Amino acid sequence: MVAAYWLAVITGLFELEDDAAWLGLGGVPAGVALSLLIALAWLLCLIGSVVTSGALLFAVPFAAAGAAWFVARGLRAPLRKLFPEGDSHSRGDFVGQMCVIRTGTATPEFGQAEVTAADGSSAVVQVRTTGRDRLARGDHALIFEYDKDGEFFWVMPYESEH
Repeated sequence: MVAAYWLAVITGLFELEDDAAWLGLGGVPAGVALSLLIALAWLLCLIGSVVTSGALLFAVPFAAAGAAWFVARGLRAPLRKLFPEGDSHSRGDFVGQMCVIRTGTATPEFGQAEVTAADGSSAVVQVRTTGRDRLARGDHALIFEYDKDGEFFWVMPYESEH
């Protein structure tokens, strides 16, 4: 199951949310949390099927799933240290921010800009202008939308009042 999940993610068949809060494991990437839960449940189910017999054998998968979730919740704090929150920014965080064009020009087909996040870190992002707008290196622009399919930000000229 875990190998099939990661193969599906690698091939782009589907994605899970970045955070596993829906599993009660907030702060841990969903793929890691789901893989851990499946592996633990499988191991506990295997152990339970060896040490249990008769009518109790029916309850083993349910007990294994519950125990796996309980163990995974106990591992949440150490896992959060491996995947600290706040190191990466959501692309949506940049919408509404001012940026500075870093390529020679920014056009509807090409451009890059530097944007500063609320925590002071900066990132170079792909940008595109609308219509006939052309921005030159050093121009200020306003990020007003993120294009998920093209993986770039839409920008427009921004005149700041100094």
